[in-house]
Amino acid sequence: MGVRLGPQSPQLPGAVLKTWLAEPTTRNTEIVFPTACGARLSPDSVKDLVDKHVALARQTCPSLRTKRVTPHVLRHTMAMQMLQAGVDRAIIALWLGHESVETTQIYLDANLTLKEEILARTISPEGKLVRFKPDDELMTFLNHL
Repeated sequence: MGVRLGPQSPQLPGAVLKTWLAEPTTRNTEIVFPTACGARLSPDSVKDLVDKHVALARQTCPSLRTKRVTPHVLRHTMAMQMLQAGVDRAIIALWLGHESVETTQIYLDANLTLKEEILARTISPEGKLVRFKPDDELMTFLNHL
């Protein structure tokens, strides 16, 4: 029973993966996507597979033509989606294989930097940046908290 995810396939990737993992096999079950010989895919093999499928996707998705898609970009994107979905940083660190949560903090910082860059572009050219100065009533309220 081979599982193929083609352009007309209604199956979600998660369902396809579950089906793939449920298939009877004599392969090493610790390796989800083995080589033809049953060994672990090398980083170069993963990159080649991503490149192959991105090239195919670019034929029907023109927006991909201007985007850089690499295994690292996909990994980073997944980590950011997990973070934005509210997944705890410790879980994301485990999923990424990071030894410490501090390494995962880089993703948070990158996200904040990206947000700052986007916000910087939204200021209208005729707008004037001014520092917020709370009035006395607000300061009194804040000081009594």
